[in-house]
Amino acid sequence: MISAVQHFPPELLSLICAHVYAAGLPPKVSSLDPLITSSDLVPTALPSSYPPSYWPDCTIRQTLHNLCLVNNAWDEAAKPWLWQKVEVRLPHDWLSLVEEIASGDEDEELDEALLVDQTIQEATNAALATRNIFGEQCQADLAKELHERLIATLSGPDGSIPPELLSPPATRDPSPRRLRAKSKSPARWKLMRSISDAVQNVMLQDHPGLYIPVPHDPRPGRFIRHLDFNHFRTIGMRRSVEEGFTNRFVTGDRLQAVLKEMPNLSAFGATEYMDGALNFSVIQELFLRGSLSRGRGRPSRGRDVVVHDPTNPEEEDRERRRECKELEALDLTGCVSAVFVKALTDFVNTHLIQNTADSDSGESDDEGSRPRSRGRPRNSMEEDPLVFPSLRRLGLRGVKSVQPQILNALALAFPSLTHLDLSCTRITPDLLTAFGSSQTIHLQSLALERCNWLTGESIREFLIDSPCTHTIRELSLYGDGTFPSSLSEDDMRDIFACAPCFRSGEMTYLDLSSSPVTRQMLLEVATAQPSLRSLGLSHIRNLELSAIAQFLRTKAPYVEILTLVNTSPELGYGNDHVSARHATIALHAQIIRPLCTPPFTFSLTTSTVKAEPPTRLRVVELAPPLLAGLGMGADSWRIVKSKGGRGWYADTASGWIAELCEAEDCDGKTVLRRDLPRGHPWRNELERLADANGNVNSGIGWHARKMEVSLIDSSFGVKMWRIIDFTVIYLQVLHGYGLLGRESGLYGAVAFAYQG
Repeated sequence: MISAVQHFPPELLSLICAHVYAAGLPPKVSSLDPLITSSDLVPTALPSSYPPSYWPDCTIRQTLHNLCLVNNAWDEAAKPWLWQKVEVRLPHDWLSLVEEIASGDEDEELDEALLVDQTIQEATNAALATRNIFGEQCQADLAKELHERLIATLSGPDGSIPPELLSPPATRDPSPRRLRAKSKSPARWKLMRSISDAVQNVMLQDHPGLYIPVPHDPRPGRFIRHLDFNHFRTIGMRRSVEEGFTNRFVTGDRLQAVLKEMPNLSAFGATEYMDGALNFSVIQELFLRGSLSRGRGRPSRGRDVVVHDPTNPEEEDRERRRECKELEALDLTGCVSAVFVKALTDFVNTHLIQNTADSDSGESDDEGSRPRSRGRPRNSMEEDPLVFPSLRRLGLRGVKSVQPQILNALALAFPSLTHLDLSCTRITPDLLTAFGSSQTIHLQSLALERCNWLTGESIREFLIDSPCTHTIRELSLYGDGTFPSSLSEDDMRDIFACAPCFRSGEMTYLDLSSSPVTRQMLLEVATAQPSLRSLGLSHIRNLELSAIAQFLRTKAPYVEILTLVNTSPELGYGNDHVSARHATIALHAQIIRPLCTPPFTFSLTTSTVKAEPPTRLRVVELAPPLLAGLGMGADSWRIVKSKGGRGWYADTASGWIAELCEAEDCDGKTVLRRDLPRGHPWRNELERLADANGNVNSGIGWHARKMEVSLIDSSFGVKMWRIIDFTVIYLQVLHGYGLLGRESGLYGAVAFAYQG
C-alpha cells in the first residue's frame, strides 16, 4: 500500500523537517534550569523547566536521520536540516566527517575530474529531456552539440573550472594550470554551481523561462552553518605523547579542506584540544570570507582594473571565498597553543595593523637608504582598514598567550559586536577607550572576568561614558581571591549611580564578585532592577546578609539565582570566626526563610488567594565548606554539585512549570511553582542530581561564567514566501544566548564546573 505522504510536494516535506529542527531550539527567554534529557516529553517552546521547552540535540538528530531513511523525497527534505549543526565529538568521527565532506586527501584531482564529467553528463541529459516538451528529437548529434556548448562555456575566459577537469585524464594536454600546487582546485560546491549556471545560460538562450533541474550534489558541506569542537577529546585513547604530537587527528590541512566545502558557515567554535590546527591558512579561511576576501595589496577603490589571473592559486582562493558567507559567531575559548598564537599574530600584522612610512624608523641607515622593493603607488594600492561587520558574537575567553597589541587590534576590527567575552585575557585600558569611541557597537552581553591588566578607572569610564555600553543587559565583572576586582569603592558607587546600563533597570544578569560593594550602595545608590534574574555577589567578605536580603526584597525581587561564595561575615568570611553550625543557621534565618517562603497568614474564612514569597530566589551558590555543613539540606532544599568544584543550594520544590491553555488563541504559559509535591517529575530530577554528588555532565549548574556565543538561538529570522497555495517557512539560524545560555562539553565545564 502506497502511503499518501509520498505524494506530498517537496516544499511541504521541507516544512515538516523545519518544524522538527525548530523543536530543538531553546526559547528566547531561558528557564535558567538544566534540560531534562527525555524524548518522551513534548517540547513546549516556552521558558519552562518541566516539560522541557525544547528537545535535546540527540533527539533532533535521530529524528531527522530516521526521516532520511524513508525514501529519496524525505532524504532531500531532511538532509539540509540534519547537517545544519555539526559537533565534532570523537577523533574517528572527525575523520569520517572529512571523508564525507572533503572526499579525503587522496586522488583529489582525479575524483574532481570524474565529478565534473558525471555532473556535466547528468545536466546534459536533464536539459535534453526538457527539450522533448517542445517536440525536439533527442539525437546523438544534438546531445554532442549541447555537451560541446557546455564545455565551451565552462572553459571560457571567465570560467571557474580548470581545463584539466573538463577532459578525461587520458586526453589531457599539458597546461600551465596543471603545474599548480595540490588541493588548489575549486571547491565541490563551486564546481556544481558553475555547471548549473552554464546549463541555465545555454538552455535559456534557446528557450527563455524554461526550468532546468539543478545537478544533484551528494556532499553535505553546503548545508552546514555551525561547526564546533566543543565535545572533541583525545583523552583515554591510550596514545603516547609522541603519537599525539606526530599523528594528530585535527590537522590544519584537514580543517582547511573541510572549511573550503562550507560556503554557508556562520558559526565556528574551537577548543584547546585542537587549537594546534588553527594555522595561518585556517585563520584566513575563517575571517576572509565574503566581501572580505579581496586580499591585501589589491585596489579597493576602483582606481585600477583588477584582472583575474587563473594561474594564481591565491587569486583562486580569494575568488572562492568571495562567494562564501561571512561568519556571525566565533568562539576561541581556551586556545593557547603556539601554532594558534603565531597564526593569529601573523594574521593581525598582515591584515589589520597598518604599516606607515614611519614604522621602519628603527632600521639602520643603510637599510633606510635602499629603495624598498615593496613600495606601491599610493594612488593605486591604498586600502581601507580591514573590518568584519558581519561578526556579532566573539568569545576569546582564556586566550592568555596573545599579546595585548594583537588582541586589541583584533577586537577593534569588529564594528558590529553584540556579545563579547574577553575574560582571562591581557586586554588593556586602551582597548576600552577605543571601544568607547565606536558609534556602531551596541553590546548586549559583556564579560570582563579576571582581566587583571584593566584598571578600575578604565572600567568605570567605559561603563559610564561609552555609548556602546548603554544597551548592556548581561554584565560580568567577576573576580576572586586570586584575581580580585580592580574597582575601588568610589568607582563602584559611580557605576551604580551613573552607568546607563545600571540606571535602565533592564539588566538580567549581573556578576560583581570581589567588587567593593557596600550596604549603602545596594540600598541607597543602586537603582531598582526588576528584570534581574541572576546575581553574583561572591568574594565580598564584608557585605552583610541583611543588606543582600533587603536589596532583593525591595529592588530585585525577581532574582532566581544568587551566588554567595566566600561572602558575608555571618557566613564566616569576616574578621570574626563563625562556626559552620551558626553559618547555616544565619543562611536559613536571613536568606532562605524570609525570601523564599510565603509569609504567614491566618484567616477564619477560606481564601482562594495564596500568598507568594516576597522574591523568586530558589538557588544559592555557596562555597564547598559551607555546603558540607548543610549536610542533606532542610525540607525541600538540597545540595547540587557540578562536575567540578562549584555547588548550589537549590529548592527542589520550585521550578517553571508549563500550563497549557484550552483556548485556541492561547499557546500556554509558564508559572513559577514553589510547592511542587513529592513525586513530581521536576522535583525528582533535581533530587536525582543532588544524589549524584557531582557525577553529572558538564552542563549541570546555574549562573554561568562563560558567555555562550555560538549555540543555536530561537530568535531566528523567519522568511515566508508563497509556493502554490501554502506558506513555507525558512529558518535562518542565528546564534548567541550570552551569559544566560546553557552549554555542555568543554564550554559547559568552563561555564558551570570550574571554580576559578
